[in-house]
Order: sequence, then structure tokens, then C-alpha cells
Amino acid sequence: MRYRVLGSTGLKISVIGVGTWQLGGEWGKDFSTAEVAAMLQEAKDLGINFIDTAECYGDHVSERLIGAAIAGQRADWIIATKFGHKFHGHMNRTEPRSAAEIAVQLEDSLRALRTDYIDIYQYHSWGDSQFDDPEVLSYLKAEQKRGRIRHIGVSISKNTNMHQTGQCGARGIEVLQVIYNRLDRAPEREVLPSAQAQQVGVLARVPLASGLLSGKYRPGVEFAANDVRSGHDKAQRDARLLEVEHIARDEVPAGMAMSQWALAWCLKHPAVTAVIPGCKTVEQVRANAMAGDIIL
Repeated sequence: MRYRVLGSTGLKISVIGVGTWQLGGEWGKDFSTAEVAAMLQEAKDLGINFIDTAECYGDHVSERLIGAAIAGQRADWIIATKFGHKFHGHMNRTEPRSAAEIAVQLEDSLRALRTDYIDIYQYHSWGDSQFDDPEVLSYLKAEQKRGRIRHIGVSISKNTNMHQTGQCGARGIEVLQVIYNRLDRAPEREVLPSAQAQQVGVLARVPLASGLLSGKYRPGVEFAANDVRSGHDKAQRDARLLEVEHIARDEVPAGMAMSQWALAWCLKHPAVTAVIPGCKTVEQVRANAMAGDIIL
């Protein structure tokens, strides 16, 4: 496993992390603590030290599973979570935005994760006007001074959002999370260069394009009703899967698994510190981790 320093944070994180939206139940499977513990132990054994989660992957469900799974091992992990959405049901969320509401979410996240600090606390896909709220930033800074938040981050929803990206340095935001993969290279134009210029660490989320770059799916695939991907536009998905077939033929080296190539492809951009693919099994954790050794 390779490691990189995450922007100006000083945190040395594995280039492959563990994304955990799936643990909240919106990707077609409910997880037990034992299953999560097995996956995270495998990740740890393979040198992965970074977990990304959120308040609304279930109602703190993902965080609770992680907290139970790594009980007694907190010092071995760098944990990032998020604030600003309240889970009510499958793909049903509202958006708490006041500093007082965020204070409740932070308490709930700390409790769920069984920790007294969060390494990276991230704005979760807020609109620009909400992101600009000085009271929320003031609250985050106060908690950072208390030591309950080590570093502040932002996860942008539109991956070309320069309003938020461009303000990171001035606002003391040290980590940027953005959708970036071989099928969606939009951040290369402005967002990634801006992050580099500001010494902001970049976490590439959805590096496998919601599984389309795993190599497992063909045009016409159908996902279960309780899988978030079932709500994606089918024509657009099929078009992207056709593009994946061309990429597999023309770009992926012979004998290399496409999913591992796709993760390594993201990591070759100099702005990207780490990728955070999801996983549902120990085998997938192992396959993801192997990409940490690939240099394209």
C-alpha cells in the first residue's frame, strides 16, 4: 500500500480508502456488524487506514457499524464523515443547515463512531448560499479549536463547483471530496488545478462510476429496486457502459482487472491524494487494495 500526505493536514493516508455509503442500506444490501468488522479488518491488514462515511448513510447507520467494527482500534484509523443531511428513508433526506442543527449532528456522529474526535468533518453537498453561512464555519472552527474536529473538508455535489472549491484556502478548508473517474473528467479543467494551487487534499469519490467501471456490467443491466442505481437514467447508463467497453479494449493493459485499473487511473492525477471506492465483501476490499500497488 502506498501513502500520501493529504494536502496541508499532515495526515498520511493510504491511497486506497474505504467508502461506506453502501453500509446505510441504499445499495441493495443490509450489513451486520460482523460483516463490516471483517471488511475493515481485511482493509487494515492490507494497509488501508482511511474510512469515509456520512451522517445520512442511513440515520447514522454506517457510522454505527464502523464504530462497532473498529472498537478498540480508533488510533489505527483516519475517519472522515459529513454533516448537513438528515436521513428519513430510502433516498429521502432533508437538509439541516443551521449551526445549532450541525451541533446535534456532530454529537450524533461522535456517539455513533464511538470516538471523541473526527479527523475530517466535511460539508455534505450543500448549495453555495448555505456553504457561505459564516455561523456554520464559526461553529466548525470552534469545534476544531476544542479538538473534536481535526480538519474541515467539503464534499462538493456538482464536480465543477468552483465557488466552493475556490474558497477552500481562505476558509481553512483543507480537504476537497469530488466525483472523479475515467467516465467523468470534468474536475480536471478547474477544480483539481485549484485544489493543487491551494494545497488542498483531494479525495476522489465514485472512482468506479457507481460500479460501471468494475467491468461487471453490460448495456441493458437492471438493478434491484432497493439499489440506488435503479433510479439512474437507463439510456445514459447504457451509453456509459458502451464507453466502458471501448475503454476496456483500448486502455486497460492485458491481464489487469478493470476495477483496479480504474482506481489507479484516478491516482495518477497529481492532485488526487486517495480514492474511496465502496465495497460489499472482503473480496472486494482485497481487490480494491491491490490497486494501491499499481502505478500507471
